[in-house]
This record gives sequence, structure tokens and C-alpha cells, in this order.
Amino acid sequence: MHKPLLAVLKGGHAASPPIWMMRQAGRYLPEYREVREKAGSFLDLCFNPELAAEVTLQPLRRFGFDGAILFSDILVVPHALGQTVAFEAGEGPRLDPLVDAGGLSRLADALDQAIVGKVYEAVARIREQLPPATTLIGFCGAPWTVATYMVAGRGGDDQVAARLFAYRDPQGFSRLIDLIVEASITYLLGQIRAGVETVQIFDTWAGVLPEAQFRAWSVEPIGRIVAGVKAAAPDIPVIVFPKGAGTRLAMMVAGTGADAVGLDWTADAAFVSREIQPQVAVQGNVDPIALLAGGEALDRAVDATLEAYGPGRLIFNLGHGILPPTPIAHVERMVARVRAWRTAR
Repeated sequence: MHKPLLAVLKGGHAASPPIWMMRQAGRYLPEYREVREKAGSFLDLCFNPELAAEVTLQPLRRFGFDGAILFSDILVVPHALGQTVAFEAGEGPRLDPLVDAGGLSRLADALDQAIVGKVYEAVARIREQLPPATTLIGFCGAPWTVATYMVAGRGGDDQVAARLFAYRDPQGFSRLIDLIVEASITYLLGQIRAGVETVQIFDTWAGVLPEAQFRAWSVEPIGRIVAGVKAAAPDIPVIVFPKGAGTRLAMMVAGTGADAVGLDWTADAAFVSREIQPQVAVQGNVDPIALLAGGEALDRAVDATLEAYGPGRLIFNLGHGILPPTPIAHVERMVARVRAWRTAR
């Protein structure tokens, strides 16, 4: 069975762009909220294979996306390394902070297979139920982004705690990054063995780093993950999403060997079309706020992405995750517009 998204990732040119959305399984869907209530906590939902599979598949039933991304969270890795992780309602994730290198002694050297095994079981369940033309996407957080949560115990404030740690004790911070790199390779390969067909590495906080640190803490560790995955699973494409990277996308592409790069909504279309898209597939990049706004503003944003990148290898997506208040009708409008463009070319 032909899988358009997988074909684009592997160097082919689909007749029209395949489409999926980051955070496409989530609170904007009433059926998700119903399952979330049934599960209890957010982590309980992540680690319930039956329910995680169900919420992964929900947006496919509504919208017929070309990709299904595993329902999970980037903080599974620190949780499986022994760090306390919790999700407070309305507050986001909370972790027991690693304030300095001494805190590394509280972490395990390898992932707890009893924890990540639940994720792998969910992958297998999803793959069994996946529509034949749909590509199953696994993921992990990039080492820099995961480290920022592990150090600060939460997100926000330009990740000052992790940046201070990295400046004051680069050797200690490097040990943390090394641990996350090895755990991430193991985690992604486990997802691949369970049935995912491509993986995405999310570096949500890449954009806060100055150039030297961007190379050291974002590009180089991601490159090691890509190499580790490719060594064991050379046919599995890897997508990297360095939010806020700007023109440093070129450094990310050259330094990691990824097969595709995700674009946030601030990406410069002329630069990406000229410097990035001839080398790798691109994914993105409608502003989630435009999707929330709907109407003609959404139409213009969709058209801008299609016109800039559609003639090349494009996976249509948002520039970040869908926002919870987004009306379902706006998603339907976006999908219909992309599909119409597909049939018109």
C-alpha cells in the first residue's frame, strides 16, 4: 500500500502534500476529553496502551490524516530514568529539579523497561488498527529540550536554569546530555521495533540558544541520535523539529543527517525554499493562531505554505502544536483546502 507521507520522507514526490498536525490527538477533540477523564491523570493515559492507542486514532477518524503520531510525551524519558514527573492541571509538567551535576546520581543509567514497555505496547496496538495508507510516527524530545525540563523542573522563562547549568558546568551538563542521547536512541529503536515507520525529534527550546550553544547542545546531540537510529534501522526516516532555529536550520540539516526538518511559523520561506528544501523534505508551517482564528486568515496561511513549499517535498503541518480552544470546524476547513489544492495540481 502506498503511504504518501512515508514516500515524501524517503525522497519521493507525492502528487500533493500529505498532511498531519502536531498534537492532533488532544483537548480540542471532545472524544479525547472523554477518554482523558476516564484515564485519570495524563501519565495514566500515556501508559495505558489501549487508551493511548484510542486517542492516537481519534483524529484519523475525523480528518483522514496521512500520519498518526503516537500519543505520549517527551518527558517519558526522564520518568523512565527515575526522575519524578507529574502533570498538574492547568500548570503543565512538574519534575524534581536537577539543580547541578550532583543530581545525576539520582538517575538510572538506562530506561526502565517496565515504563517504556507500555509505550511500545501502545505502538503495536496502533499499528494493528492503522489505516493502510497512514504512516505511524514515533517521537522523542531532543536532549537540549528534555534537559531544560529536567534541570528547571518545569518549562518557561527562556529555560534560564538549564542555560546557567550549561555555562557554569559544561562538563556536568554534557554528562546529562549524553545520558539523554543514549536513552533516546534506545527509546526510539524500541518504538521502531514495535511498529513506528518514522520518528520525529522535538527540540522545542532550540531557539533560545546562541549559535555556539545551539551547535553544542542541539545539533550535535541530535546528530548522535540520528546516527544511532540509522545504524540500527537505516530505512527509518528521521524528522527534526528545532523550533525557533531560523536560518540555523541549515546548520541543523548539515549537522544531523535528518531526512526532513520541521518549520515553525516564523521560518523565512525564501530562505527555506532556496537553502533547505533542495536537500531534505520540509514539514509545516501554518501558525496555530491562524488555525485558531479561522476564516480568511486561515485560508491565507494555508495558501502561503502550499505556494511556498508545495511544488517540492512538503508534509503539510502546523508550525507547532494545535491549541486546545481550536474549533473542529477550522481544522476541517484547513484539511479541505489542502485536499482541494491537492486535487487541483
